[in-house]
Amino acid sequence: MSEDADLWAAMGMPMSFGKQKKSKAVQRNFDQSKREEELSLPANSKLSPVPPGPREPSTAGPSRPTAAAPSSSRDLDGPGPSAPPPAADDNEEDEDSGFEDEEESAENLFPISHELVLQDHNKVVSALTLDPSGARVLSGSYDYDCKLWDFGGMGGGSGEAKPFKSWEPAGSYYVHDLKFSPGGDQFLVISGTLQPKLYDRDGEELATYIKGDMYIRDMRHTAGHVGEVTACAWHPKENNTFITSSNDSTIRIWDAENKRKQKTVIVVKSKERGARTKVTTCAFSHDGKFIAGACLDGTLNIWGSNSNFVRPSHTAENAHEKGREVGSVVFSVDGHTVVSRGMDEYTKLWDIRSFKKPVFTSPKIMTLYPETNAVFSPDEKFIITGAAAGRTEGGMGKGGLVFLRKDGLDIEKSVEFAPGESVILCGLSTGSIRLLYSPTTSLNGAKLLLNKSRKKATIESYSDSLLQPHIITPHALPMFRDDLDRQTKRKREKERDDPRKTRKPMPPLHGPGKGGRVGASATQHVVQHLVRDSTRDEDPREALLKYANLAESDPKWTAAWRINQPNPVFQNAEEEEEEEE
Repeated sequence: MSEDADLWAAMGMPMSFGKQKKSKAVQRNFDQSKREEELSLPANSKLSPVPPGPREPSTAGPSRPTAAAPSSSRDLDGPGPSAPPPAADDNEEDEDSGFEDEEESAENLFPISHELVLQDHNKVVSALTLDPSGARVLSGSYDYDCKLWDFGGMGGGSGEAKPFKSWEPAGSYYVHDLKFSPGGDQFLVISGTLQPKLYDRDGEELATYIKGDMYIRDMRHTAGHVGEVTACAWHPKENNTFITSSNDSTIRIWDAENKRKQKTVIVVKSKERGARTKVTTCAFSHDGKFIAGACLDGTLNIWGSNSNFVRPSHTAENAHEKGREVGSVVFSVDGHTVVSRGMDEYTKLWDIRSFKKPVFTSPKIMTLYPETNAVFSPDEKFIITGAAAGRTEGGMGKGGLVFLRKDGLDIEKSVEFAPGESVILCGLSTGSIRLLYSPTTSLNGAKLLLNKSRKKATIESYSDSLLQPHIITPHALPMFRDDLDRQTKRKREKERDDPRKTRKPMPPLHGPGKGGRVGASATQHVVQHLVRDSTRDEDPREALLKYANLAESDPKWTAAWRINQPNPVFQNAEEEEEEEE
């Protein structure tokens, strides 16, 4: 009987009636994605470290993020007096069980026990965003690409986690910011151009917003930005309203339906000479009543969304170091607490009711990219920001995530919490995306992918094109072969334009000259090949006399009067000269 059961199981036939138990492959996927590194804290952190449990030695490399987690009951339950220390006991089993409870509580507070690696970019991940449902991730990078990831559509296992769409929104320009709309049906892409772009949920372009006239001095009279766009933010209540900040010293309020002109312009005036400054980031408050903008001159401004925007309602001068970008400004749900993260390596907490000085300033946390941001946890007891690999005041020698109580820290790139999903999403300078989650508290995201068991490969799952070997012409140029690395895409495109390597005739050069060639207009090459009028280069007498012999032998036009035409009598020029002498 056992042999028959094994045979039926091998054929995939059901072995019992009723609801089947979850496959062991799903649990294996969770076990493989578990992080083995120990939790660590900065040397000067006020949080108490998690006591080490019976764990294997850490094998984490320098590029994997490290995380901090509190362990005291005060940290887990909220404000209030801390629990008394446990009484000393000689029973080691009780102590070990206490440590295990603290570890479990820390894992419930921070979903960092497991991680999923999404590797498809080849340069630093500069922008990340989750849709409101937590099922899709949108990423942007310094490799000029945007990628859409759908956890529900990926194959089982982390090895098959690949984006379902990848495209270049603005050619060879870095991607600075990405934001999903509150409804999740569309998203904005901000690259290093003058025009923000709107896409639908599947990555199809809906609109490219107009750029302004750079020759108009007053920024209120231009229809769009005249400087590089740096950031964007959606209105939390109005699904078709968003704002963008730019290096032209403005924050513009747009209607998503109107791509020809913005609704309102907020001109940011600097107190320095020149009266202009670059606006590096912008944000809406959660109730939509305030708009915040951080500037390159170090100021942090807040306007009321119902005001005339002539001057900000709150201004903090020297909020961050002058000349250093501020990558993130985030409002809390209470409406009066603001967190800012700057390239001066400080994260600051502000209260708009007393906006002259920060409430709290974090120790220096090293950052290398201006898009580094800070976010609140869902319960707003903590703020997360990233620390770059290197020397820091907090003592972190390698890059990682830093958790502070009601203050900000974040990793090498964007970090976001999916509302109600309990996952942490962060991008690294290596081009990989790390999704930290907990199999017990997280709902969607990585669990949608890892709940699937890996499908067994069959002969029917392979198409004919995959079964057939690649045919490469023996003398084909290397740039036209299909077995090249994806990282050489830019190099191959450049080589295709090189006439020497492609052995292709050089096409006519239109516009201004380049590469040692003289430029020409679009019609010049046509005119050059027309029949040239060469009469100005010939002697008219010689041009007529060359037809004399032809007229004598074949008088086609003068044959009618050839018989009665008198012979011409010409005077001899030599006889006249002799008579004169």
